[in-house]
Amino acid sequence: MILTVTLNTAVDITYRVRSLRPHTSHRVTEVTERPGGKGLNVARVLAALGHRVTVTGFTGGATGRSLQEQLTGSPGLVDALVPVSGPTRRTIAVVDTATGDTTQLNEPGPEITPAEWAAFQETYEYLLRSASAVALCGSLPPGVPVGAYAGLIRVARAAAVPVLLDTSGEPLRRGVAARPDIVKPNADELAELTGSHEPLQATRDARRRGAHAVVASLGAQGLLAHTPEGLWRAAPPHRVHGNPTGAGDSAVAGLLSGLVEHLPWPARLTRAVALSTATVLAPVAGEFDRGVYEELVERVSLTGETSAA
Repeated sequence: MILTVTLNTAVDITYRVRSLRPHTSHRVTEVTERPGGKGLNVARVLAALGHRVTVTGFTGGATGRSLQEQLTGSPGLVDALVPVSGPTRRTIAVVDTATGDTTQLNEPGPEITPAEWAAFQETYEYLLRSASAVALCGSLPPGVPVGAYAGLIRVARAAAVPVLLDTSGEPLRRGVAARPDIVKPNADELAELTGSHEPLQATRDARRRGAHAVVASLGAQGLLAHTPEGLWRAAPPHRVHGNPTGAGDSAVAGLLSGLVEHLPWPARLTRAVALSTATVLAPVAGEFDRGVYEELVERVSLTGETSAA
């Protein structure tokens, strides 16, 4: 079983409008709603790839009940979310169909009490007993200690469970120091962590800070991976246009599934880029078309060398 942690779960609501203009009213042409938060997005892709996944984190209020109702019956997913008194947040994405641009509005999330945080930690330690890997994903809701991910990484390492970290800012900085197996920042997050805007140098610096392997998302240029086994760049066969929402989470799912399947790094990166690209091309944000993915995985461009750490 793969465990995904989403401390700041959400109900993702997407509005589509013909043209988004400030200071005016809009007629929404389509509305979609689904469980969200980075770890839940990762879990959905992992389940589609055939893996058993347990999701945990926090859920509360009417929004949280709606989220859990939508999770019920999802093939391959087990709900182990921890109840809290505050309401689960909503995220609003407004898609301009004329340009393809997306405007995102993210609520902060519920205030987590010390007792609720302690209850989550108990659940997390219990779930680790049967986990083959764990992904720690996304922002921290108010009330959760800024060093939360660092502590969760140490618990996973003590349980001999490999851990992937996908977050930003101070939680990323502290988490890297706890020595996760993989960190997956984007270019901006990596630059903020290391102070370097040159991706190759920045990935080296991130490894020196404690990460076992660093996989940086470079947008349309694909992924750059700096690992103990080698250094690789993986990119889609051509530039694609679409909605990038969830593409990074699909890449995490590709990396994590490759880890538990004991694939070599080149195969993990190829899968991650193909999934990410197929997500950008999907008509529904955060989903991917299996046929498109299987076609892309044969065409991903991969360069690099082994033993380059």
